[in-house]
Amino acid sequence: MEFRQVGAEVLPDLGALFDSNATMRACYCMWFLLSSKEMDQGWGGLNRTRFEEAVSSSGEPFGVLAYDAGRPVGWCAIGPRSRYARVLRSPLMKSRDAAEDGEVWMVPCFFVRVGERRRGTTKLLLEAAVDAARAQGATAVEGFPLAGPGPHKDDRYLGTEGLFAACGFTVIARPSPRRVVMRLPLG
Repeated sequence: MEFRQVGAEVLPDLGALFDSNATMRACYCMWFLLSSKEMDQGWGGLNRTRFEEAVSSSGEPFGVLAYDAGRPVGWCAIGPRSRYARVLRSPLMKSRDAAEDGEVWMVPCFFVRVGERRRGTTKLLLEAAVDAARAQGATAVEGFPLAGPGPHKDDRYLGTEGLFAACGFTVIARPSPRRVVMRLPLG
């Protein structure tokens, strides 16, 4: 499997991956970037435009794309915590140190193409996302996956506590029975 950081040059590949799923095609991984109202307004294609404009104007990666035999099969969003305004407003993150928002990176979302799941792709994506954050000078990477062993039927796009733990993340908060905040210091 090959991994590429998502910048403007791989947007067509990301589009091919997201077009394989109706929810991803509409959301375009903007859920954590926009308010509810803006998100709803963008559901008909504007979210894609907004995402592509943000990626094209940023000097930082917006995620990591996994390829199998040249075909895009998985996605992991990654970026400075400050990028994810909706996350920062969430009660899940109220105990964070806001002074770190620019240097701590966040992994809010995963997507693996149907037919490509249960092959370890999500773990490999998280590892590649950590590498991308490290290369950009992040001091740590955080996620807010589903808590406990599961089974987790809903919201699996967030990842699971077991996945993050398998990649070296440790629990720093348990803000709700369903969610946990996990962190991997870098450096």
